[in-house]
Formats: sequence, structure tokens, C-alpha cells
Amino acid sequence: MSGEVRLSRRRFLKFAAGTAGGLVIGIGAVGAVDRPPPLALLGDAWAQVGPYLRIAADGRIFIGVRDPDNGEGTSTSLARIIAEEIDADWTRVIVEPLGLGVTVGNGEPKFIYGRQRSGDATSIPAAWADLRQAGALGRWLILQAAARRLGVPAEQLRGENGMVIATDGRRLSYADLASAAAGIDAPATPPPLKSPDRYRLIGQPAGDVDARAVVTGTLRYAFDESIGDPVIAVLARCPYPGGTLDSADREAAKKVEGVYAILDIAPEPNQPPGMTAQAPALAVLARDTWSALRGREALKARWKADANPEPAASALEQQAVQAFDDESVTPSIVRNDGDVATARKKAARALEATYFQPWIAHATAETPNCVVRLDPGNSVTVIAATQVPRQVYTVVQRMTGLRPDQIDIQVPRGGGAFGRRLEQDYVAEAMAVALAKKPDEIRNRPVKLLWTRDDDLARDYYRPLAVHRFNASLDRKKQIVGWHQRMASPSAATGRGAPDNRLWQSEVVPDALPAGLVPNFRSDWYPLSSRLARGEWRGSPNVTPTFASESFIDELAHATKTNPLDFRLALLGDPRQLPYNGRGGPIDTGRLANVLKLAADKLDWSRWLRSENGLGIACAYVFGAYVAHAIEVAPTDEGIDIRRVVCVADVGRAINPLGLEAQLQGATVDALSTALNLAITVKDGKVQQTGFRDYPIAATQPMPYEVETVVVPSTASPAGASVVAVPSAAPALANAVFRATAVRVRRLPLLRELARLR
Repeated sequence: MSGEVRLSRRRFLKFAAGTAGGLVIGIGAVGAVDRPPPLALLGDAWAQVGPYLRIAADGRIFIGVRDPDNGEGTSTSLARIIAEEIDADWTRVIVEPLGLGVTVGNGEPKFIYGRQRSGDATSIPAAWADLRQAGALGRWLILQAAARRLGVPAEQLRGENGMVIATDGRRLSYADLASAAAGIDAPATPPPLKSPDRYRLIGQPAGDVDARAVVTGTLRYAFDESIGDPVIAVLARCPYPGGTLDSADREAAKKVEGVYAILDIAPEPNQPPGMTAQAPALAVLARDTWSALRGREALKARWKADANPEPAASALEQQAVQAFDDESVTPSIVRNDGDVATARKKAARALEATYFQPWIAHATAETPNCVVRLDPGNSVTVIAATQVPRQVYTVVQRMTGLRPDQIDIQVPRGGGAFGRRLEQDYVAEAMAVALAKKPDEIRNRPVKLLWTRDDDLARDYYRPLAVHRFNASLDRKKQIVGWHQRMASPSAATGRGAPDNRLWQSEVVPDALPAGLVPNFRSDWYPLSSRLARGEWRGSPNVTPTFASESFIDELAHATKTNPLDFRLALLGDPRQLPYNGRGGPIDTGRLANVLKLAADKLDWSRWLRSENGLGIACAYVFGAYVAHAIEVAPTDEGIDIRRVVCVADVGRAINPLGLEAQLQGATVDALSTALNLAITVKDGKVQQTGFRDYPIAATQPMPYEVETVVVPSTASPAGASVVAVPSAAPALANAVFRATAVRVRRLPLLRELARLR
């Protein structure tokens, strides 16, 4: 069984000196031999250490970032945590992405960098203690070396911008001290961390460390990476879940100039979703991308569905509604407080609504791709943008049987992820091609697997379709005394090890509001059967339930002729802590009320009743963060025009406010674009969308010119930010549309439904 090095303040921190002078610090397993890190981190003087930090003899400070960066900004934020603790000169910091850190201990793989995962708002919370400790050790060692050099106690020294400064004004550079610091024994107890009042980098805005390379086109994404002269591989995949190959003209494909071979690829049996190829396929191997694509076209592959084709969304929706209405169908009870049936009988008023949400793809800017260099029986190198390098290792090790020290996983920056790169099917495909028997002329060449946009949309791990039904009971004071929510969806947890009675975990959060605010509350989940691949999507499992619940709360406010902001604030009540068993809890209702009021004030909510435009508001608690959106829309002949969008977030201590604002803005735009236009549809058993023409990411209209953001100052422990602004954006938009048009949109995508209802 794989082992994990769990990092804490007691974790052994390795450091070493090299012949050229310098200091390397890293977090590793006690007694383990660490794998060599990237050469840029080490130079010629370093070997066999697991670094997060190197202070070079020339004064540069290299910081290794363990979590992949697919646009979340982890390369900047995680590096600044270390740089803060060591009092580095940020202008002399060079950030290097670390590949997977894995070695062998007692015959088992040991993951020496700890947790390596990104994109689900966990990177900063998970790294907050670990990386500060690594930086604090570096600062302690440097100060000890300076104390010996200057002949004063270390307590009389401080670090600042890569310099040690004594109380008498004498200064020494970190570069001059690095070699001596590397020869000092580690302290018996972890060095103290800096107090927040001394922070100079944390909490201050910083541009993305890759920003210049991104805007000038010089940044090398995974798609740009290569090894030697690779063979290019593109796959013709079966479009039918569970389908098989009917026919293909292999000889015609082989006659295309530049095509080397046609290979059969099949999913490995008994593997969880995302850990093997998703579908049977024919791989076209060629000298370049153009030849490979022409060869795939010449194949004229024909596929056939099996006897149980994937149903259309309308059929699944009908199944959901029938299940809600059939008392003999037993759902999974997610949460059950009080007695909703009795509350309904005693209610002064009861309301009901049903909401529908479609299948959604990730549609990342950079489609899946992977490079593999295989030396059979000796070693393998894999280059892939991923959110979980450890899963890449699991796939590669299973398929090759190689030892950890024979497997090199490199993780360059990826062009977006949003949960798509939590799946490693494209890695498994590339490995299958690399391991397959090939003609002599290409047998020992690396393989570069490329996906096209139509590949990406046809074989994604989709956000599941969902149907929600709400029943609310109100008393004579217009207060919610009973709330019964039902949700039906094909679980994204299916096949991933979750027990049947817990498949709802990927779809709904038991303690999500208004749970804990209503005395009689029940949440049920109904499974729907689908063969489409499902997975995490930006904000799961909060995003789909929040759209429905926050829209329904707006309906209740309208039904009771109450200002929607006042209705929400009354529901939240006095500031208090609500139990929350998920990540980030408990819920502070005062912090949530605060972001609501700030968003409303920023939009000038006092206009809500008299404005010609529609104002909408919604809020959410996501993984320890509090967020609210306030949106203003104007009706047009074509639909709507989004005039203003305000996003307010309280994520605890902000490591990099500028990066946080970028994440809030990007997530908001992503959520609005998805809500306005996007849906994956199934016809005749297969996905219909093939590109952005029929999966239209929102353009200039009706999107807002800008997203105004407000970051709430906080000293609370930091929460992640990459997903927190997704859940509340769509319901705030739908609520604004209702106010502007008197049309309540209960089915997404919004523009299509609005056109149908008007």
C-alpha cells in the first residue's frame, strides 16, 4: 500500500550544502533517500535532496512549488508563503515547478513532498503550515550563520529582503551566509514562525510569476513540451458509452503520407474512472500532427452502440420527476432534522419548485495531452499537465511495473483544469500507445498524445445533469419552518470506491445552507442511471445545489413580498457558528451576512425596488470561504445585457490579493458563461457537441465589461479560492433576470430558457 509523508511542525526538514556554496531545504521522509529535483533548483552542486528552497551562492533564491499550476496561481501564492518566512527579496526569487516527489521506503513508494494536488481550493490551506515551516527553518539557519560571523546572539538579528541586519546596523547578504548555514545542525524543535504583524509579502498584491511569459507567448505549457523527436498519436475513440468498433479502413489510413501505424487501444478492466482509457479507440501514429489527423480521417472508423445506449437528458429528467412523485421509491437521506411533513401540515403557506440543470463539460483552453518516453524495463518519463501527479504515478506504475526511482513524472503548467485534470485517462492512453508493439522505425521513439477539441467535448468527465425539487413551509411571520429538498443526478462518485449509500457525496453537501437555519429540514438524493463519464467540475459538489437553493430562496422572498436581501439576512439570523462536517467548517453566519451586505452596498441595493433594471443577489459557503454575488441586468430584445457584477469574498487571510481577485473574476465569468449558454446533449446514444460553435463559451455580449471584486480583510486561516466564486454567480444572475423580466428561469442554460418563456 502506498505511503504518504504527513507533514507537521515535527516533520524532519532536510538541508544540505554543495561544493559551490549555498543552502537547500526540503521536506522529506526521515531515513528516505529523496529523488533529485529539477536541475534549475540545484545546479551542478546539488544532488539527492528534496527541496522547497535553495539559496544560491550568487544571491538568487530558488523556490520549488509542489502543487501543479493550471491557472490557479499556486506557483505564486505557495512560493510567497516560503519567501515570507525566510524574508526573501522577492525580486530575486525564481520559482520552479516540482514534478512528483516519490521514492522508496521499506519497499513502498513514499511521496516526499506530501500532498500534491491543485484546483479544488485546497492548495493554500494544505500548505499553510508546511511551507511556512520550511521557510522558517531557512531563516533560522541563516540567522545562526550570521550570529557566528558577527559574534552576536541570533536574537539580535533580523532578516529583510535577503539580508541579515544586526541591531548595530551591520549587514550580511544571504548569498554570503548560505554555505555556512548549510553546515549548521538543525534545531531540536521547529523554529518559530513569523508573527502576522511582520508580514511583508503575505497580504500584498503580486503578479503571477509566469505572467510575462503568458502574455508574450513564451511560457511552455504541457502542449508545448516534447522529448527528442516524438511520434505523434491521435485517437479515434468510440463515441458510444459501452460501444464497440464496427469497421475501419486501416489500410487507407496507413497510405496517408507520414502515418506509421494504427494501434488498437482498449480500457483496462476493473479500473476506476479516470485511471484508464475511457473508451475503445484506434490510435494513429504519425510523424506530425497533420499527418496523424489526416490518417484518422482516412480510417473512416464506424462504431456501434450496445443494447443499452445512453438516454437523452429529457429521459433522465422524466425519471427524476417520476421518482420524486413515487412514494415507493426510497432515496438516500442526506440529512433529516425535525419533521418536514408535520411542518408542512401546520404551515400558513407552502411553496414548491423544480429546477433542471444540464450536463456540463470542462472545455479547458488546453486540451488533454501527454508525452511518454519509455525505456522498457529501465525507466519511463511522463510529461503531463495534471492536478494530481500521484494519480499519474499510480497509472504509470500499474502499467509498467517499474519502481518509483524508475518513474519520472514532470508537471508543466497547464492551460486550465477545472477538475478535468483530476482524471488521468489521457495518461493511460499515452502509456498504452508507448507500451504497444510498434514498427521498428518508431519502436524506441517517445510518444506525444494529442486531443482535439471534438475529442475533448465528446469524451469528457462531465458535471452531472441534475434535477431538484423543493418544498418550503412558511409560518405567518413569513419565516421558513420547513424545507424539503430532493435532488436526482447520476453520481460522479460511481465506481470510485464510495459505498452505494454514500454516492450522494459528489452531488450534495449535507450541511450546506439552509441546513441548520431551518428547524425542519430534509435533504434526499435519488440516483439516476447514466453511462456518460462523470467527474468533478469547478465548485463541485456545491455548484449545482446552490443554483437551485439560492434561486428558490429568491422565490420565497418574492412570494412573501420581501426584499431578497432582507429575507436572506433574516434567515441567517444573529451571528453564530453552525456545525459543518465538511471541509472548512464550522459556518460563521456573521461572515456570510457580511459578504451579502457588502455586495449589496457595492451594487447600491437601495435601487432594488425602483430600478428599471433587475438586481439579483445570492451567496454561498464553499470550503471555508464566504462569497456573495450581486448582479444587475437589463432586458433586451435578444435577451439580457449584464450591466454590473459584484463579487465579495471572505477567504480568510489572503496570501496574494491580486491573484485572489483574478480567481474570483475568472470563476465568476466561467459560472456566468456556463449558466447562460452551455449544455452537453445526447442524441442517439452519443454526445452531440463537437466544438465551440455548438458549445458556445460566452463572448462579449451579454457578458459584463468587468467583474468588480471586494476581498474582505481577515486574519482567519486562509481558505482556497479557485472555485469559491462559482456557486453563487448563476443564481444571482437568474434572480436578477427574474426582477428584470418577471420570468423565473428554473432550467439552464438561461438564455435558451428565457427565449422559450418570454
